[in-house]
Amino acid sequence: MSGPAAKSLGSQGDKGRYDQCRGVRRYRLGRRERLDWSVADGTDVVIVELGANDALRGIDPAVTRKALSDIITKLQARKIAVLLCGMLAPPNYGSEYAAKFNAIYPDLAKSFGVPLYPFFLDGVAANPKINQADGMHPTAEGVDIVVKNILPTVEAFLGALSGQRS
Repeated sequence: MSGPAAKSLGSQGDKGRYDQCRGVRRYRLGRRERLDWSVADGTDVVIVELGANDALRGIDPAVTRKALSDIITKLQARKIAVLLCGMLAPPNYGSEYAAKFNAIYPDLAKSFGVPLYPFFLDGVAANPKINQADGMHPTAEGVDIVVKNILPTVEAFLGALSGQRS
């Protein structure tokens, strides 16, 4: 990992436990077609965070669900542990769209037996003080909040994996 999130995770996290899982990286998988070349052989863990742009563009939730399902299937076939990070649909597409989109992540986590971090941008989304001028992407301070919020989940996930492999 590189950038502010990596620095935050590295400085806040239990460095020994973090390093135990060889090949831990955070991939922002644009689509499943990039998966095979973007996740190197020997990777143990992938944190999957995908769908925010789909929701912002009003993409049919079935398309997002299929992409995420394919990604998790491919990773599990390679014996790579997955932590799924959820997203929430913006309110401008209505409650029906939001209900379909927001159900994707808990449904997939349950059906694939993977842990779920419910909302990747928890505490950051729609807060203009910690988002860039576009109103969608966090500033460095926003990234620090994302990392602080997700860190206990990542640590528990890695700890559970470490225990399984001991």
